[in-house]
Amino acid sequence: MLAWRPLLLTWMLLTTSSSSSWRPCTDLLPLDLLARALPRPGEAPATQVQMVQSKGSRGVRLTGAMATALSFPASQIFTHCDYFPAEFSLVVTVKIPRLREKTNEYIFSVVQERSDSLLLGLRVSENRLHLLTTPPGVGGRSRLSFKDVVLDDNRWHTVMLAITGRYATLTVDCGLPLELKQVQSFPSALSTTGSRFFVGSRGRWRGRFSGLLRQLVLLPGSDATPRLCPASDPGLSQLSVPRILMSIPLQLDQQGPVYPYEAETRVTLGSRPPCSGPELGQLWFNTQRRVLSICDGLAWRTLLQSGERLDYVEDYQDLYTRSETFDVEVFSVPSEGLFMATANRDSRPGSGIYRWRDGSFQLYQNISTQEARAWKHFTIDEQIFLVVANFREVEPELSVIYQWNRRRRRFVRYQTLETHAALDWEFFHIHNHSFLVVANHRQDSNHNIHSVIYRWNPDTKLFEVNQTVSTSGAYDWEFFSVGSFHFLVVANTFDGRTTSISSSVYVWLDSCFQTFQNIPTVGATDWEAFQIDGRFFLAVANSQKVSERGPSLYSINSTVYELNTLTQTFIRFQDILTHSAVDWEFFTIGDEKFLVVANSHDGTSYSLNSIVYRWQGYEGFVPVHILPTFGCRDWEHFRTDQGSFLVYSSATSRLSKIFRLRTY
Repeated sequence: MLAWRPLLLTWMLLTTSSSSSWRPCTDLLPLDLLARALPRPGEAPATQVQMVQSKGSRGVRLTGAMATALSFPASQIFTHCDYFPAEFSLVVTVKIPRLREKTNEYIFSVVQERSDSLLLGLRVSENRLHLLTTPPGVGGRSRLSFKDVVLDDNRWHTVMLAITGRYATLTVDCGLPLELKQVQSFPSALSTTGSRFFVGSRGRWRGRFSGLLRQLVLLPGSDATPRLCPASDPGLSQLSVPRILMSIPLQLDQQGPVYPYEAETRVTLGSRPPCSGPELGQLWFNTQRRVLSICDGLAWRTLLQSGERLDYVEDYQDLYTRSETFDVEVFSVPSEGLFMATANRDSRPGSGIYRWRDGSFQLYQNISTQEARAWKHFTIDEQIFLVVANFREVEPELSVIYQWNRRRRRFVRYQTLETHAALDWEFFHIHNHSFLVVANHRQDSNHNIHSVIYRWNPDTKLFEVNQTVSTSGAYDWEFFSVGSFHFLVVANTFDGRTTSISSSVYVWLDSCFQTFQNIPTVGATDWEAFQIDGRFFLAVANSQKVSERGPSLYSINSTVYELNTLTQTFIRFQDILTHSAVDWEFFTIGDEKFLVVANSHDGTSYSLNSIVYRWQGYEGFVPVHILPTFGCRDWEHFRTDQGSFLVYSSATSRLSKIFRLRTY
């Protein structure tokens, strides 16, 4: 999975005297260009520089007109001769807002002072990164461009660019390296005589960098990537960061310039404020419950709370739906509140949309569906969507995407997609692209068919087929990320003969999903991905053991797997006895982590206990609460001002139930 290929770099530069012993033009140590450009202790602070703390890390922002605020003569670092190293690497940590089309901004440049001509520049544009050079004796400028490099997503990214001969290697956030072969080698005699380094611009007035800059390091003669990767936080990997930007308290009596300081966060006290796009990243402190929450653009997510622990579970609401319910999806609509979609068996009146009012879910809208099996909520460009997985085999077999209409305050039909006995949808983002994947269960009696990954086309504003994946009775998809790597795992249930088959984990490589690992499962119906203290887990719900010989078995083990970073595979962590398990739900209360399983059938009865398990470190997950359920099919955890809740759907009854999680 992790492909590290350090570059063996040698550095041979021209010197001013061929008869003297060879010496590099500068020390073979990391050169902190940002620290050199910032005023030193005892100097007045640059008026065009503002220090900003964003998402827990500090960077500098350039404001106003660009004069010579962040620059220094090249002779400060090229002390032995005047040539830029022929082999080097650059380490840059930036946080860039969305760039407009055809906008070019310079992270740094080396410019001849007299002629104002560009010798070298690192430039960023929409989804691209460019290294520009003006080779000596060549009429014109060369440009090395890395395409589909998404840096302008308002997140911290660390970029490592290594140059050796004709090869250039780009590594973003310790991910897979991108290698380009140039027509010509990087100039071995690029003279810096009379030139100046400009940080955050292309000279005095042009190409000002609009983002936050935290790290800018030149490492002559070697590739910096092995020094920084792997990393626990690859977006903020650091080789050399100016002391003023380190995450240490600033002393009032410290020496050095004092910059205007800004934190991109406001804290609201009191009752729940609105949470939508404009409030993204803002904090809210609930003084009554003593909970600090952050707005993710749609809903408030708990960050800190004062020692909340789960005490007991109480029956809260009986929710009678129009027919049996296979799935529930809880989501928020900005300025409207909390909603829940139920996937119901009957086509008429179909499935229900419920709204949380006065402390309970109440029917809000009916949508006609065809034996709906699952709903998935997602947003694209602040537009809110719901997609339903229709299971009924009628011609044509279609599942439907619905869009929230702000004027009508209802979900309306938006797009139909051909599916085959669809059981699940999963939505996810990779870079700036949006995807949907459907679990196609069977076509007629054939379970070995293709499930489909769709990609959002921003021009047509429709989903289009991007990739097909061979599956066997696909039941569920789960998307998750580990560092800069993105994964999909499918729950394969039945291949036409047996349920003892493999379910597959796929990894995103070369703009498509490729097989990463096959995991043996037994009638797999659900995957749940979660993280605990930096450890990555996958829990599979195994439903039943069916083969051509012998009776079916429903009381079998479901398994929790953990990612082993040494073998780069998921290995068995814990087996848990379940009874035709069809869903896992991971949730947290304070610092405690829980898993709840949906036990649906033991071979004789649908009236079973579903179990809440608590994480206890070395012991793994241990049972702590027993919840009587009937035909339990799906669990969802959600929070409101009234507290924390669990809701389960019943596939054999019209009664679904909501439980309140009492804490202390």
